[in-house]
Amino acid sequence: MASHAASRQAVVAENMANADTPNYRARDITPFKEIYRSEAGNTAMRVTREGHLGGALEARDASAFESAYEVSPNGNSVTLEEEMLKSVEVKRQHDRALAVYKHSLGVIRTSLGR
Repeated sequence: MASHAASRQAVVAENMANADTPNYRARDITPFKEIYRSEAGNTAMRVTREGHLGGALEARDASAFESAYEVSPNGNSVTLEEEMLKSVEVKRQHDRALAVYKHSLGVIRTSLGR
C-alpha cells in the first residue's frame, strides 16, 4: 500500500508540475482497493521487489490512465484543486500503510517478549 501511495504521489506531482503545459492530459493510477480486489483471488506467488524470487518486478502500480476532467482552451486537463485533493488522499493512504506496518512490528516484538 505504501509503494502504491508513492507511485500515485509521483503521478499527482507530475500533473501539478504540468498544470500550464498546453495539451497535457491529467493522469492517475488505478486505486489500491481495485488492485487489491482484483488480486485477492490470486493465490500464486508474485514478485514484489526487483530480484525477489529471481524474477523481475511487475509494473502493476504504474499503469497510469488519463483522467476524465474538463479540458481548458489550451488543451490541458489538469485541475489543481482536484490534484490537491488527490495529494491529501495519497498522504492518508501512506500514513495508514505506515500505521499497519508499525502495528505489525509491535505484534512481532510482543511475541518475542520485548
